[in-house]
Order: sequence, then structure tokens, then C-alpha cells
Amino acid sequence: MALKLYKPITAGLRFSSGMDYSQLADKRPERGLVRILPKNSGRNSTGKVTTRHQGGREKRFLREIDWKRLKENVKAQVVALEYDPNRTANVALLQYADGEKTYILAPDGLAAGQAIMNGESAPLTVGNCLPLANIPVGTPIHGIEIVPGKGAQMVRSAGAAAIIMGFEEGFALVKLPSGEIRRFNPAARATIGQVGNSEWKNINFGKAGRKRHMGIRPTVRGTAQDPRSHPHGGGEGRSGEGMHPKTPWGKSARGNRTRKKFKYSHKLIVQRRK
Repeated sequence: MALKLYKPITAGLRFSSGMDYSQLADKRPERGLVRILPKNSGRNSTGKVTTRHQGGREKRFLREIDWKRLKENVKAQVVALEYDPNRTANVALLQYADGEKTYILAPDGLAAGQAIMNGESAPLTVGNCLPLANIPVGTPIHGIEIVPGKGAQMVRSAGAAAIIMGFEEGFALVKLPSGEIRRFNPAARATIGQVGNSEWKNINFGKAGRKRHMGIRPTVRGTAQDPRSHPHGGGEGRSGEGMHPKTPWGKSARGNRTRKKFKYSHKLIVQRRK
């Protein structure tokens, strides 16, 4: 999908851009596959803010995505490609031969009317879901399972794709979009192709109000705050710039590694990113 530039009839539109959604179906989401997405505004179950700078977004409906793709060896037809406000990628509505409808992430190159299938015997075409052991080396994939049968958890954002590097010692070696090479269970499933809507990262939002409609609140510099709100705050003039950078909770923010030292997946990483 291509970027769309707006005619600068207002100050907010002068530099803004958006996606050209002419290829998507102009229809309501499939009834029975959507529900209202509650607003958490960055708060956890106890009401405390655990993710800052969130709140005030528009009302949204959550599309139920079929992450597991367990309907094997049953052909499905792509009914339509649709917009999803909850993710950077678009979604595709599938209708199986038995009449069931589901949503999946729309990979690049998928079109309405195309046939899709899941399972070990599925052909190696865009949108089909297979175990890693059945996918040749060098094939771009997305929607990778970490635990077989749990559903796709990795490589799900717009434009993302991983590459199968090879197989060794009973594992599949996959190069992730970050550059990390990681071991996966060969029985874990993945979908062929790159996630679509890759131009999304080039959007210029143009004005602050557009981000507020998305639920993104302003990020204020620590030096502009009062001393009770941030360690860099307070004082006369620019008093907080000489100290070591800190988080709002006083922790060092000098780029120290925050990964857990004894994380279970350490043994699965062959080569770290960067």
C-alpha cells in the first residue's frame, strides 16, 4: 500500500500523510468476530499507571485474530482485506469451506479471492501456515509460534519478516527482524510471507491531535517538571542537565542492559541483535 499526501488546506494537513486504503474493503467488521476494546489508559488491574503517556483514545472494536490457525487441510478463501485500528498491519477476513469465518494478519501480496490453507501439506504460497520443519531455508515468514500450539507471538507488526537460516541440533534457526538469530521448535508454526502495510512507518502524523485520537498523550521532559515528579526537575534555570540521566523513579537511564540474567530463552539465542 502506498502513502497518501493531503492537500494543505489547513496547518495540520500541511505536512501530514496517511495510508491509501483504496485497496481495503469499505465495510463494517465481521459481526461475531469483534468486541469493544476496554480502555485501560496505561493502568493495570489495580488501577496504577504502569505504562505512561496513554489515555483518551477513540472507541475501538477489537478484531478476534486467529493466531493458532488449527483448521488444517481445509481450504479458505480471502473474502476481503480490512483496516484494523488496533495494530499497524491490516487484517484479512477468511471464509473456510465449512462456512466458518476468521481474521488473520494480511501479508504482503495477499488479495481478495485468493485461496489459503493451513497444515503440513499446505503449499508454500503467501498466507499459508505451516510448521517450520516444512518451510525451506531462506523463506520469509511471520507470525511465529514460540510454543507449538500456543499461537503466533513473534513478528506480527507491519512490514516485519523473519528468515529461516537453517536447521541444526533439532532446532530451526530463524533470523528475526531485529537481527537476532534464535532457535525455535521445528513443530512451531509460521505463516509464509512478509506482513503487509510496510509503508506505515513512513507516516507523518502532522499534528498533535491525531496522536491524541490514537490514545498517545504528550511526553514531557524531566527538566521541565517539578522535583517531586522527576529527579531532573526543579531549580532555577537549567539545573537538571548536568546530572546523570535518570528515570522518573531515580533509576539510571544510561543504556544499561535490562534483560534478566537467568531468562529461560537465553539458551535459544544463537546471536544477539546488533
